[in-house]
Amino acid sequence: MSQWGARGRAIAGQKVPDILAAYFSSSTLGAVSPSRAVRVLVLSGFAGLAATPLTLHGRSGAWTIDGVAATFPADAVLTAWRTSAIVSGVKVVTWHLHVVAPDGTTVLYDGAVAGKQAIVRAATPSARLQLNSKPSTYDTYRGRFILTFKPTSLTVVNVLGIDDYLKGVVATEMPASWPVEALKAQAIVARSWTVKHLRSSTTYTYDVYDDSRSQVYRGVKGENAGVTALIAAQPGVVLLYGTGVVNAFYCSAAGGWTENNEDAFVPASGIISSSPLPYLRGRDDRAAGGTAYDAGAPGFAWQTASVTHAQLNAILAADARTSVGTVTKLGLTHRGASGRLYQVVIYGTTATKTVSGDVFRAVYNAHRPAGSASMLSNLFNAAPIP
Repeated sequence: MSQWGARGRAIAGQKVPDILAAYFSSSTLGAVSPSRAVRVLVLSGFAGLAATPLTLHGRSGAWTIDGVAATFPADAVLTAWRTSAIVSGVKVVTWHLHVVAPDGTTVLYDGAVAGKQAIVRAATPSARLQLNSKPSTYDTYRGRFILTFKPTSLTVVNVLGIDDYLKGVVATEMPASWPVEALKAQAIVARSWTVKHLRSSTTYTYDVYDDSRSQVYRGVKGENAGVTALIAAQPGVVLLYGTGVVNAFYCSAAGGWTENNEDAFVPASGIISSSPLPYLRGRDDRAAGGTAYDAGAPGFAWQTASVTHAQLNAILAADARTSVGTVTKLGLTHRGASGRLYQVVIYGTTATKTVSGDVFRAVYNAHRPAGSASMLSNLFNAAPIP
């Protein structure tokens, strides 16, 4: 789904079913449990030294630690750190947990971690967990934390229901001021994508990242009351194709035309390796008059500066994947439904190399002449300078 396209369609009067049908062919609506658990990696590789321990607070309500026979009040603080000692010639690492009351003095708990994990839970519906050690102002969460302790670091995973997770996603991935129908569509698409990417708990310790590697999730501080109400009004709604949940990819804008999945996700070799999905077909994303629904998106139309043959040689020679000596020709014919290049063939005096459109664009952007504009997509062509 093009987010700016969904916005344009909503402004044009389209409702959620029409918007979703435009981007996910032959899909239908279904539902999952809104409390289905999602595990989000919110902190990894934290050293947890005694001088710089992990620090978190319970906020707005009581909280607990599994296996500890105590309930801690709001604003009590937990710290976790590691120590090491040589025992019989072997280095032994011990992780410690320490809880101090809101007065900053009274010790409510102190003990070594038994095992490799500690689970910190909000004990009341209003309680939240603030991960002070996260290097971001977006550090407060619903649900629970799983702290996993390793010999040299720890990770923190936030576990919560899928609809609570969406509260911190939707208003981050799409402006809350956008039309309601676009926001409703975003919630359904984001929920569907999440369900499709849930992973085995026996193999993986988390399902998704909290950044653009998955979806940007900012927890409680990323929530918006209006968006939260929209999510609550359509609990658990997902997109289906047949009986399966759709792998509902979305992007900021699509330049007036979406792409086939097999042409959008191509390995560095430029050789198509994935099978077509019937619900992810590239299609015209323009109104009857020819105006793209996402025409208002930043960077909708763009162009690079002209480069000389010598400059192009230097750009491509800077990366082993595209270095071919002196460039003699570019093969720019392998395009998807949208016209975007999924493969570029570079002919040169010492080699001929084939790369994906993404690789070619990345190399160009990394080594383009100083001050010149970058390529914003794979929808490009080349022609001699007149």
